[in-house]
Amino acid sequence: MSQIVWIARHANRLDFVNPDWFLTAERRYDPPLSDDGMLQAQQLAKRLKKENIGHIFASPFLRTVQTANAVAETLKLPIKLETGLSEWLNPVWMTEEPERLSTPALAELFPRIDTSYTSRIAAKFPETHEKVRERSGQTARCLATEFFPEDILLIAHGASVLGGAMGLVGEIAKTEVKASLCSLVKVVRQEPEWLLELTGDTSHLTHIEEVIRFA
Repeated sequence: MSQIVWIARHANRLDFVNPDWFLTAERRYDPPLSDDGMLQAQQLAKRLKKENIGHIFASPFLRTVQTANAVAETLKLPIKLETGLSEWLNPVWMTEEPERLSTPALAELFPRIDTSYTSRIAAKFPETHEKVRERSGQTARCLATEFFPEDILLIAHGASVLGGAMGLVGEIAKTEVKASLCSLVKVVRQEPEWLLELTGDTSHLTHIEEVIRFA
């Protein structure tokens, strides 16, 4: 059996471009994409247009949904919101559990969201580094091996991209995967193992970040 799991990090976020946005934001831990992030998302969509992706899963944070929507519009696919792909709920970064838009509110903004989908894995604030890796790794394994045997795309965050890859290929991902903004990881299932083919490809982007930021 052969299967490809693509794992992408969201594109650039507004608070990375304008840090003052955080000071007055209604949902300060749920920034949207920046203008250049929207362009990056379109470039990711163009990169994936010819791939045989059957399902798109996205963390329910706004920046991941926006990134997923660009791809979903190009591939003409629905978006399944999966909390197991969420941002690392790190109490060092966040003073409280991050407030997000509800699924109905997101679905109004992004009609490609599949409101009938039920998330498989929960994410609970606060989380340790070990917990986010365990949670996102479990999510990648669960989706790929238990429910969706087709080629799938996971849109996640820096820590959950790394954790998802580790959940499939093991510890090698810890040193090999570079989860920069809008980068692409490709993991191929060749029974009985998973092979890491792309470790954070950014060749589809016209602009890449110099230093990888996870928060």
